[in-house]
Amino acid sequence: MPTASFAPSGVFNQVAATSSRNAWAVGRYSNASGTRTLIARWNGAEWNVARNPASARHVWLDGVAAICARNAWAVGFSVGNPGARGTAILHWDGTAWKRTPGPSPGSGASLIGVAATSASNAWAVGFTGGFNPLIVHWNGTTWTRVHSPSPRGGGDLIGVAATSASDAWAVGSTAGGKTLILRWNGTTWKRLPSPNPAGSSTLDRVTATSARNAWAVATTGGRPLIVHWNGTAWKAVHSPSLRRTGELIGVTATSARNAWAVGNTGPVLAAAASPRNAWAADVTGGHQVIKPKTLIVRWNGKAWTRVPSPSPAGGALLIGVTATSARNAWAVGGTSDFGGREKALVLRWNGTAWK
Repeated sequence: MPTASFAPSGVFNQVAATSSRNAWAVGRYSNASGTRTLIARWNGAEWNVARNPASARHVWLDGVAAICARNAWAVGFSVGNPGARGTAILHWDGTAWKRTPGPSPGSGASLIGVAATSASNAWAVGFTGGFNPLIVHWNGTTWTRVHSPSPRGGGDLIGVAATSASDAWAVGSTAGGKTLILRWNGTTWKRLPSPNPAGSSTLDRVTATSARNAWAVATTGGRPLIVHWNGTAWKAVHSPSLRRTGELIGVTATSARNAWAVGNTGPVLAAAASPRNAWAADVTGGHQVIKPKTLIVRWNGKAWTRVPSPSPAGGALLIGVTATSARNAWAVGGTSDFGGREKALVLRWNGTAWK
């Protein structure tokens, strides 16, 4: 279906594209049998819901990465009995999605973000059943766990980005509510200093275009936080002022002069980029529901500015974003009437406007 009319039940948590004719969106939906896997594909003309493998029908997907039209990865966690929950990894081989074995350390382990640079180099991040950072790597044959620094008290990783086999980033938070940034140098993962404004902060996603240019987004004190890697250090960058509270959850970049970040204004909801209900924090003001609205900001090489974005009636938020050029980008999320009815939301940038 065309973008404007494509709104399956559920929520899209992430989107990835390799060209204007190939994109994937992943998430979840709910029915009488519980949480179900949601995958959709853009073929250049329309979006269609994809067939899920039988072994992954009850998987909540949080991350997706695409290398080409015949190679993509999606990650999340299996939804079952609390004691049976674990990581889930799906692979697209150009014909079908299939579940792939991977590490799942401890009951409750989850994978949230995934990035890939080639058929033999992919990373996925999340947290163990004991709430410690979890990093796994694909070498072209198998997924294996890789040692990652663990902050005192534990923590989790939500976003990951890679530019080559020797350069990757992972972001998240410590158990104490501080930002957490790790870097892969081709041999080991190491923790780097990161901005930590007053209050609790969780970095949700990260994107990188080179070893000297990367962005990550978070929310702190009910306000968006944007941080930038300049090749030497991570520093907070001014973000557009909002009339009320808001958050940024997704970020993507195609060059040093073109980047997008998405989220929502209004109440700061439980981020759907992590394995929680996107509408878990319904907020009321008196007798009226405070409805979140979509938020999109753009980096032009000099400053971040807010860009108008459609926001359907009822509550709406954006969670994931991807771009292949300055004229082609996708943003995904969901809408809700706060009565339990959710619809996935897909927006497209055509070089002039979001529709």
